[in-house]
Amino acid sequence: MSNSITYDIESYINKNVHVLPQTNQLRALHTIIRNRHVAREDFVFYSSRIIRLLIETGLNLLPFEPLDVKTPVGNTYNGLRFATKLCGVPIIRAGESMESELRAVCPSIRIGKILIQRDKVTKLPHYYYSNLPEDIHKRHILMLEPMLATGGSAKAAIQLLLDKGAQEDKIIFINFLTVPEGIHAVCSKYPKIKIVTSSIEEKLNKNAFMVPGIGDFGDRYFGTVN
Repeated sequence: MSNSITYDIESYINKNVHVLPQTNQLRALHTIIRNRHVAREDFVFYSSRIIRLLIETGLNLLPFEPLDVKTPVGNTYNGLRFATKLCGVPIIRAGESMESELRAVCPSIRIGKILIQRDKVTKLPHYYYSNLPEDIHKRHILMLEPMLATGGSAKAAIQLLLDKGAQEDKIIFINFLTVPEGIHAVCSKYPKIKIVTSSIEEKLNKNAFMVPGIGDFGDRYFGTVN
């Protein structure tokens, strides 16, 4: 992979790509989990706090419809409710790190699974397994995957969802970190996809790791890294 290529992603920001507000608190959380010496329990705890923010932001992109309710004092509150069926689809294995936070917010949500893994040598995605709700074509989908690097695995997962009947404009990709390369790869092929992320990194290095990055999110979260 050439590191000399630059990608203009400005047209995707706030249209396809929704970045969490870069508050001091978010930067402080990132500082903890990006530290190569942080304890695993702290990595999991503070990553989960950011994941919750990502999921709440993703839910805010869903359609709503009016719903009036009576309050305890007898008045009417002109409220809202979700206007769609919802499904979470983590990409195994790293995407499962985000599933518990989604279930905490939406306890009864349907969950599908896709197993697509990137070969550590060739960097190419390989499909192994999927199990999705039969009515996936009727649902808005929160696709869960922490890392959007080259975009190969994400594109393979999106195409699988589309082949199963999902609608492109109903897929919201909940993502922890990304880079311009990944944004360009996904949004140029699937222009109706929405991506929610906590940070857009500088670039990919020659090993397809993000810079400054966080390392292998799945290994660090599940404790399978030295």
